Amino acid sequence: MYYVYLLKSVNHPKETYVGFTENLKQRLSDHNKGFSLHTKKFMPWEVVSYHAFQDEQKAKEFEYYLKSGSGRAFANKRLW
Repeated sequence: MYYVYLLKSVNHPKETYVGFTENLKQRLSDHNKGFSLHTKKFMPWEVVSYHAFQDEQKAKEFEYYLKSGSGRAFANKRLW
């Protein structure tokens, strides 16, 4: 499975992150260990929601959408 996930910083609740992975538990652990430069300064992170896809391309397209202006508006209204 392929996952698109939404994270929220525990200590900085206005900071959010959208990502893509095949291993959600490992990726969250990596974010919370500071392995990602983009998310390192707002650790720790918690998963707000995730969406599973069998098709890798569809998962990547959904991640790309959530990072767009209209996708961010959708996520703010429905997913966070």
